[in-house]
Amino acid sequence: MCGRYSFIPPADFFSRLEITNRDYQLQANYHVTPGSFMPVVFKSSPKQVANMRWGLIPYWAKDPRIAYHTINARVEGLASKPAFRGLLKNRRCLIPASGFFEWARTGNTKKPYFVKLKNHDWFVFAGLYDIWKDPEGMEHKTYTIITVPANSVVAKIHDRMPAILKARDEDLWADNSSYSPNLLRLLVPYPAGDMSLVPASLGEKLV
Repeated sequence: MCGRYSFIPPADFFSRLEITNRDYQLQANYHVTPGSFMPVVFKSSPKQVANMRWGLIPYWAKDPRIAYHTINARVEGLASKPAFRGLLKNRRCLIPASGFFEWARTGNTKKPYFVKLKNHDWFVFAGLYDIWKDPEGMEHKTYTIITVPANSVVAKIHDRMPAILKARDEDLWADNSSYSPNLLRLLVPYPAGDMSLVPASLGEKLV
């Protein structure tokens, strides 16, 4: 599961992802929570970045409160769950992040940890997005973060982790002009040797 993450805008954000709408204003958010509006990158020939709300509302949903249950999408259910299976073909997206939080339970207490890359670089989660229209006809862009089984670092505190894409695979995942089931092979636990786990306080600005 991924229920909170951090994003500090990097200097190479627009160049690395080859984003065209460079007038988009990036803002730091050290503790992104479900329901937050965050930058999401999608390939709309060419790639663009847009504000989307965390918590997927499928286009067919009658009740937007479904978003409380769709902040994450387990990779094992992407091809079968109604909320996600149709989005695999043409609604894949990139969610930039600097790290994410997980909680370890000890007895009756839970302690937060921050998971990041050892080299302190930023990365992207693999995600899906959709566009839902409310009864007044207003469009709402929302997204979900795909999760995979935890690697050996994250497994110390949780059995799941977000699907972090390798830099070379980012463009493949974002390219919604085509789809192959082979794309699912990109959704694997990130190499444990490249990640670190540090105790955290939710009042800290961790990077």
